[in-house]
Amino acid sequence: MAAKNVAQSPLERSCSLASLDQKLAMAKRCSHEGVVAGAKAAAFATIATAFPTVASTRMLPWARANLNPTAQALIVSTVAGMAYFIVADQTVLATARRNSFSHQTSPANNQSPPLI
Repeated sequence: MAAKNVAQSPLERSCSLASLDQKLAMAKRCSHEGVVAGAKAAAFATIATAFPTVASTRMLPWARANLNPTAQALIVSTVAGMAYFIVADQTVLATARRNSFSHQTSPANNQSPPLI
């Protein structure tokens, strides 16, 4: 019981702070990778959605009558936003999973399940 009341030395406190700094740096790197991957996916989704949407409003009578420019922009921006958040979330989770498995020593734990 007396051992619990002993104050930590400055060296022990700096080690725990270094560990926290390392975890914080890893979390920032994981989130940055997610942002970059999400931005790439959103740019691709914007282009992949904009061309068919605009082309359909030019060629199809129903789309010409019912999809004004605001609706077209809403379709494109919704797809881009969904692509960003889905890819960013998957990237952050995959990076965190990879980092958590790399700290374990068992080779069976280094196999991550496939992303769905």
